[in-house]
Amino acid sequence: MASLVDVPEGQEGRPSKSLNLEEAKAVIKVAMLTPLRAYVIVSLLSGVRTEEARALRWSEVDLKAGTVAVYRSVRAKGDTKTRKSRRVLKLSKRALQVLKDLHKARAAERLASGERGTDDALVFRREDGRPMDRWYVRREFQKITDAAGIGTDWCPRELRHSFVSLLSAHDVAIEEISRLVGHSSTNVTETIYRQEIRPALTKGAEAMDKIFKARTA
Repeated sequence: MASLVDVPEGQEGRPSKSLNLEEAKAVIKVAMLTPLRAYVIVSLLSGVRTEEARALRWSEVDLKAGTVAVYRSVRAKGDTKTRKSRRVLKLSKRALQVLKDLHKARAAERLASGERGTDDALVFRREDGRPMDRWYVRREFQKITDAAGIGTDWCPRELRHSFVSLLSAHDVAIEEISRLVGHSSTNVTETIYRQEIRPALTKGAEAMDKIFKARTA
């Protein structure tokens, strides 16, 4: 039974870093050709924690409204890191489109296999249907960063750091960033992401649309 438990990650051996805009574009370009594309793009363009993304269910995604409700994680008891971490996020157009594409593909898979399926299933999973653990995500993400030409010394949590860095670099206020990433105060955001924060003003989904010049399908 112990092997089924996804133990919370311990302290990492090095400080987190973040992708710059050109690196982020390169990662997105490569990720679009891999099974991890929706996970990478949603994580990078919404700032959800990796343990929140891996727990996300289709019942918490509103494709019409373009939102995701972050109410759970793969932590013990399924709780988010803090109460403030429970939030509903508006998705950027690019992030919403990859989720629409994924939802459509899953529906086609169920139809082809004769399964009824359910929209309460996990959004992000392996191709064989199994949940993605942190080791799988890390390994597949490092393949993407390597193919993007930035090496393998990256981990999935740095997509969140990159979200903060990109927003801050494009004049999004620290107060807005703090709300988007689910922190209890700007002090928490500034402490954790002090290397990514720059003087700042705007909102997450709108800013990401401008940064990546997304097109709707």
